[in-house]
Amino acid sequence: MDRKTTIALVVSLGVIVIDQWSKFWVKTTMYLGQEYKIAGNWFYIHFTENNGMAFGMEFAGEYGKLFLTSFRVVAVFGILYYLIYLLKRKETHSGLIVCMSLIFAGALGNIVDSVFYGVWFNDSYHQIASFMPEAGGYSNLMYGKVVDMLYFPLMSGSYPEWLPIVGGDPFMFFRPVFNIADTAISTGVISVAVFQNKFYDKKEEEKETAAKETEEK
Repeated sequence: MDRKTTIALVVSLGVIVIDQWSKFWVKTTMYLGQEYKIAGNWFYIHFTENNGMAFGMEFAGEYGKLFLTSFRVVAVFGILYYLIYLLKRKETHSGLIVCMSLIFAGALGNIVDSVFYGVWFNDSYHQIASFMPEAGGYSNLMYGKVVDMLYFPLMSGSYPEWLPIVGGDPFMFFRPVFNIADTAISTGVISVAVFQNKFYDKKEEEKETAAKETEEK
């Protein structure tokens, strides 16, 4: 196994294990809406679930949920295919391997929730859920809810009165509750955007293309 493949496996497995461990812990020790203050008034473990996309955004409707889960499954296979392609290229930057591994692992981590959690757990309303309850889970396969728990209300206040529409309304930063998988995806995407010139070195790509053309001749 070469160095880049080892990096991809370590990063991917690390994110998936930490993500799923944190979700299992929250699901089996907390009821929905419960929270623990971790640091001051700016970091909480707050248990919530969502039917939709990252950071608690929703994709409404029964068929909407099925579509989103199916799309996630297809997307993660696409990401895996691209990651394998990058691993086969000798000139691929190790940083890009790390970023794509983060994105892949984060997407897979949330897919586990969406596909299996409805079957693996009963609901968490006013109770602590059980793993594989005798009476069955709270939903069917592909209809699970994603477990979120990281909450950082760093700053709160009110919008200035002179602002149109929202003037005087309260605001909070950062309001969304998210999980380790969301963090991995965001870190990977932002890093690719910031370091794309370094990751996608055109000179290296030209060298690789030239090498292939030489081999063909």
